[in-house]
Amino acid sequence: MTAPIDYGRFFLPGPTEVRPEILEAMVRPIIGHRGKDMEELLSGMDVALRALFRTDRPVYVSTSSATGFMEAAITNLSRRRMLCLVGGAFGARFHKIADMCGRPADVLAAEWGTPHTPEMLGEALMAEPGKYDLVTVVHSETSTGVLNPVAELAAVVRDHEDVLIAVDGVTSVGGVRVEFDDWDLDFLLTGSQKALALPPGLALAVASERALERAGQIPARSYYFDLLEFERRAGGFQTTNTPAVSLFYALEVQLERIREEGLENRWDRHSRMAERTWDWVADLADRTGKPFSVLAPEGYRSPTVTSISLPAGLSGPGIVGAAVERGYTLAAGYGKLKPSTIRIGHMGDHTLAELEAILSVLDEVIDELLTQRDVI
Repeated sequence: MTAPIDYGRFFLPGPTEVRPEILEAMVRPIIGHRGKDMEELLSGMDVALRALFRTDRPVYVSTSSATGFMEAAITNLSRRRMLCLVGGAFGARFHKIADMCGRPADVLAAEWGTPHTPEMLGEALMAEPGKYDLVTVVHSETSTGVLNPVAELAAVVRDHEDVLIAVDGVTSVGGVRVEFDDWDLDFLLTGSQKALALPPGLALAVASERALERAGQIPARSYYFDLLEFERRAGGFQTTNTPAVSLFYALEVQLERIREEGLENRWDRHSRMAERTWDWVADLADRTGKPFSVLAPEGYRSPTVTSISLPAGLSGPGIVGAAVERGYTLAAGYGKLKPSTIRIGHMGDHTLAELEAILSVLDEVIDELLTQRDVI
């Protein structure tokens, strides 16, 4: 028999730990997805979903990963050419999807570990006015731990009448302040397995009226990810296609748990975990005399995931492997950062006490590895 998971020991930046009561909700009987029971399930979640995204617009729920709604942004929202803000692996994913779908797109690059600033975006849009009609950006870049200033970036976009902004909020929605209506966004998406602390398999998104008008101008906008169909079905509390009903049960229970905690309290808990992690990195550097550092600069650090740069002689996979031997799971760096960084996902339903446990284990692991290196 497989040993039960200790949920206080699982700190990947996604998928995150899922509490037992959420998993237990999924064993309810299956219901027909075109009947009254499904309408009641979806209508019962409507207010909570809108509150989660801070919007008066309907929230779409898809049986897919969040990448599906990234593809929806690409295929539904650009008639002409898009500008993809790339400062990590998931910003690059937007551009790769555009390329695979045959949609014209350019890259506005930032060095991995640094944010995109409003000035950068403004200069790019003003260089050739009218060239772009869509900007894509990742709010919390999971590969680097950078938190892009989406509110300010959106304000720049709003200065250009024909340009929309689509935001990947995969590791921000539910863990970081994101204001769809107040920031005047056009498309915001997330996945179930990150800050929402649900099993993988659901994507959630909201679209502005501007976005829907744009989608109506694009005939070849996708079948499965047609935003106009999502909007139409949402009005009747229906899904576009056969949904993963059991995951919807889990979503219902977790939305109630988020309501009980309070969304702003949830944001605050994530901020406190992040700040504790950043302090730990600084203390580690002081204690060891080695150049450990948070990859993202101050003021642009995600409250949900921290990428930690390692000194020469230590490797991300080496630290991760040693932590696993002690029963704790975290992540090495992503893509080209894999050898030189580790990532701690302090998101979802984790607590400060649980975070302290893995930081203590990492102290032991790093001290042991440094000693071995010094001996060699």
